[in-house]
Amino acid sequence: MHTEPLIEKIQSGEMDRTLLDIYVDESKVEYQRERYIKTIRKFEKYYGCGEVAIFSAPGRSEIGGNHTDHQHGEVLAASVNLDTLGVVRATGDNTIRVISDDGQEIVISLEDVSVKLKEKGTTTALIKGVVEGFAENGYQIGGFCAYITSDVLIGAGLSSSAAFETLIGTVLSGLYNDMKVSPVEIAMIGQFAENVYFGKPCGLMDQMACSVGNLVYIDFKDPANPKVEKVAADMDAFGYSLCITDTKGSHADLTDEYAAVPEEMKRVARYFGKDVLREITVKEVLAEIHALRKSLGDRCVLRALHFIIENERVQKEVDALKKGNIKQFLVLVKASGDSSYKYLQNVYSGKDLKNQNVSVALMISEMLLEDAGVSRVHGGGFAGTIQAFVKKEYVPEYKRGMDTVFGDGACSDLRIRKHGGIKVI
Repeated sequence: MHTEPLIEKIQSGEMDRTLLDIYVDESKVEYQRERYIKTIRKFEKYYGCGEVAIFSAPGRSEIGGNHTDHQHGEVLAASVNLDTLGVVRATGDNTIRVISDDGQEIVISLEDVSVKLKEKGTTTALIKGVVEGFAENGYQIGGFCAYITSDVLIGAGLSSSAAFETLIGTVLSGLYNDMKVSPVEIAMIGQFAENVYFGKPCGLMDQMACSVGNLVYIDFKDPANPKVEKVAADMDAFGYSLCITDTKGSHADLTDEYAAVPEEMKRVARYFGKDVLREITVKEVLAEIHALRKSLGDRCVLRALHFIIENERVQKEVDALKKGNIKQFLVLVKASGDSSYKYLQNVYSGKDLKNQNVSVALMISEMLLEDAGVSRVHGGGFAGTIQAFVKKEYVPEYKRGMDTVFGDGACSDLRIRKHGGIKVI
């Protein structure tokens, strides 16, 4: 659609129903209307008026399965109503041009999308990785220009990089493949881009949740062919909001802490002659617990048991949601958080006992909520964010309380959105 009629369509409110469908929260429609117009105007500034398409890819929140995906476990995740948004035009040449919020243009020739060491950790690497993933899987690729903006909170455990990869994949699917590339394929291509080109050895959960959308259950028993199932549950109808609080803790110097979690789990797996913990039972661990404690140490044993029990808990969470049993679901969410705190031990760093932002956030959250919701550590842990399911009528009070401790805007009131990566128009 041409940019000028598109802006008029948005201004008139003609797209309000679409925006509500995507972003769920009626109070955000006016903001999104203005955001879309601003993004189109930015595109026009750099690439001129004319025909464009708009694509959106959401951030994600992990609901259940804390540190399970890397052991071929099960995960319950959800897309949220914060997204990466792109106004895009197919150019018909062999060049991709992207400008984002920082105003710097990235120019990539499709004649050379090889991996380059100097590009590791850059947006250029992510784009090239997705392009190469499409080409390797036999899909069409082509040039485009895009202005991209994002509301996905960087560093808040909502997977801003996975949302970006999903957006680029959805753009290529829309512009050159008639939107026929499946969300699962786009997710796997996004993981390829992040692992091989960007240089981050992430699992597949982030990309899958962003690409598939809604509440999604993922079983990574066979990582090359993960089982993916959308879970038909409406948290809004249950009367709860999903709140994420950024505790403002620094992730600096925590690489060793994150790496130790899968490594210690794998030590226990290797003791039983396995590569990962997926096929090991609690009974087997308990039968060997004395030898395991002596040879590997207590934390390895605790983390292994966390994985096995957490993995089973994910299926119980899915079953509770399917049955509409929100009370049981929240009990399980709380149990997941308690296990992460006590047994996985990813709430604070043992190297920096003075700073325990997540621990403080969990305590304040419990004091504020009482019976109005539950909270737990969110994502990788050690610093960063907590997650809470809060009764909708109590959200303003909860948000005020968390913002008082961690600063204005620290707590975000989110909704679970039903769409993954999509072409909006």
